[in-house]
Amino acid sequence: MSRLLIVKTGDAFPDVVEAHGDFEALFQQALARDGFNASVFDARYEPLPVLEGIDGLYITGSHAMVSDAEPWSEALKPWLLEAMERNLAMLGVCYGHQLMAAALGGVSDYHPAGRESGTHAVTLTEAGRADALLGQLPERFPAQLTHAQSVLEAPEGAVVLARNAHDAHQALRYGTRQWSVQFHPEFTAEVMRAYLAHQVDKLRDQGQDPEALMAGVTATPEASSLLARFAEAVARKAEHA
Repeated sequence: MSRLLIVKTGDAFPDVVEAHGDFEALFQQALARDGFNASVFDARYEPLPVLEGIDGLYITGSHAMVSDAEPWSEALKPWLLEAMERNLAMLGVCYGHQLMAAALGGVSDYHPAGRESGTHAVTLTEAGRADALLGQLPERFPAQLTHAQSVLEAPEGAVVLARNAHDAHQALRYGTRQWSVQFHPEFTAEVMRAYLAHQVDKLRDQGQDPEALMAGVTATPEASSLLARFAEAVARKAEHA
């Protein structure tokens, strides 16, 4: 049995946690539907675990900002670099996406066009259509998004797997077994609506229509399938190790 570890980098809004579960619980719920289990390590409060014996990492979203360079976040960078050097399987999500990119030599910071929130279409690149993890998805699929920062510059050698009109780096691959996505495969439509309800004023301030975004929220089964697809790939590798 492969050992999957969720690296928790933040907490969801209290009402979201109460109604749906915190970030790590959303990952665990999605994985459990396909028979996978994952333990949790809270990077903000716990010492960095030894990578020996871990088969795959998920790095969660957060309300923190990578560019703020909080000590716990900066401490994760060399740890993620070591995981990369070990060719450990990794899947970063939102903050995890931005942190992986920054740790491996890219730049993550505030997006000049502002916040992207709601259910939005994401399109695979040619490399994405051929990718081992994302390649089985439709060329264009809906995904749940909520972020103010983005990967502004991908690390040297990283491959862009997906993009959309707002963000040129919706998904990246760094090595044969390391990926990250800006969107939230763990979010349900209900969680996305709860997030939009918290962002009404911020969205209006940047000229967006929160009511239209709320009405546009849909289920995103293709994006959500990535969590189990990753776990399946890790399990196959562990079986043949």
